[in-house]
Amino acid sequence: MNDKTIVTHNGNFHADDVFSIAALKTIFPSFTLIRTRDLKVIAKADIVIDVGGEYDPEAGRFDHHQRGGAGARQNGIPYSSFGLIWQKYGLDICEGNQDVANAVDAGLVSTIDAIDCGHVEGIYDGISLSQTISMFNPTWQEDSHFDSCFDEAVDFALRVLTRFIAAANGGISAKSIVAKAIENAQDPRVIVLEKYIPWKRTVHALSDKALYMIYPSQTGQWRIQTVPVEPGSFEDRKPLPKEWAGLSDKDLQEVTGIDDAMFCHNGLFIAGAESFESTMKMATIALQ
Repeated sequence: MNDKTIVTHNGNFHADDVFSIAALKTIFPSFTLIRTRDLKVIAKADIVIDVGGEYDPEAGRFDHHQRGGAGARQNGIPYSSFGLIWQKYGLDICEGNQDVANAVDAGLVSTIDAIDCGHVEGIYDGISLSQTISMFNPTWQEDSHFDSCFDEAVDFALRVLTRFIAAANGGISAKSIVAKAIENAQDPRVIVLEKYIPWKRTVHALSDKALYMIYPSQTGQWRIQTVPVEPGSFEDRKPLPKEWAGLSDKDLQEVTGIDDAMFCHNGLFIAGAESFESTMKMATIALQ
């Protein structure tokens, strides 16, 4: 396993080849990487990425530039080399957890594939991760070598990929805990968590009544947070009372009548108090 030779193209690099190498680093701790377009070298390699004009996962060939490409997802997003690598190795990289592998594909891999293949419909505006990777290429004013810059980009991509997997795993593992909290809620509008865990997607999937989430902060106090109308939205099902906006400590305590109230964000989506009981009082007031 550790004597594999992996080839990708030399020169200018993009997110798909960089992330492909980063992904392979998680399952092949040691391998020889060659960046070239020399067909003789490519022919002898164990794994070829983003070059060579061939897609054959059993033979270790993962290019998508050939006529007809290398297929597309059901949603129409074509596969770049990263997507092809993820199809082959993603489940192993995620330690056999198909839900995590699917989540990483949906949140990271497919976006990089879409940008690399020019399939940008529905991709958010603003600087992308793909553009960030491209910035690792040396500019015309720099003496840096493409290969050393590629190595730096791979290290960065490996860190990003590792965190994407961890985040996906955390979100999926939290589903059952959030579901139980919804089931056990005394008031279906107020859901209490014993510790903060990712909750938004599960709450939206399972409850159309939940308005507020109550959970402890990392510093020991408690928080009340509004449930948005949908994941990613800045509009809430029911904002906190507008007279709380931007207040803290004594000012908030006077308005709420809660002697350990701490703060309320000006956006009315989160507030806090020292104790669980006081935070629940905040929820009671907010519901009225």
